Amino acid sequence: MKLRWKIAQAAEIRWWKQYLNKKDKDSYLVWKKNYWQDLLTELELQIPDAASCLDAGCGPAGIFTLLEHQKVLALDPLLAAYQQNLAHFDPKDYPYVQFKALPLESFYSDQRFDYIFCLNAINHVSDLDACWDRLFAVAHKDSRLLISIDAHNYSLFKYLFRLLPGDILHPHQYDLKEYQEMIEKRGGHIEFILNKKKEFFFNYYVLSVVLNPKT
Repeated sequence: MKLRWKIAQAAEIRWWKQYLNKKDKDSYLVWKKNYWQDLLTELELQIPDAASCLDAGCGPAGIFTLLEHQKVLALDPLLAAYQQNLAHFDPKDYPYVQFKALPLESFYSDQRFDYIFCLNAINHVSDLDACWDRLFAVAHKDSRLLISIDAHNYSLFKYLFRLLPGDILHPHQYDLKEYQEMIEKRGGHIEFILNKKKEFFFNYYVLSVVLNPKT
């Protein structure tokens, strides 16, 4: 899995470079902030000012771009590569964010967060079980987790994609029920599931979860 993850990480940088190549930085970031705001509206969530937030697997334009009045820690192992290769990402644009260039598996903190975001990220990690454990470990009772996933629609393709590199960006291939079980067995309560996009192989879901970590 580590080799597959390393290949996926290299592909991730290539994807971002190609995707952002002809996009104006300011216009793109305005669009991206609006995208995140629309998502919170669909989920009927308002993030209070001064709330502590973790953006795990933040990418170059994660939800941290929107959280100007909150206390934000943004985490991604590719932050240095984003800064070096993408004109659209400069940490200096976000003085309210503390950035850490770490994979989620390696993130340990005594801080507990009110809101934990893991958007377009959990499919990309190396050690999935360890990452779920890290997300729950930095939560207090009733912390809110917003997590988005590409979940398989058909078991046949799910198993084929596990064997073959049909989805190089995502080392992990699961369906919605399996992701729900990963959350619930750790004590998470799924309050809301938003089916954000329907496609043939995958549906794209956003889950709103109240975390009640075991102590």
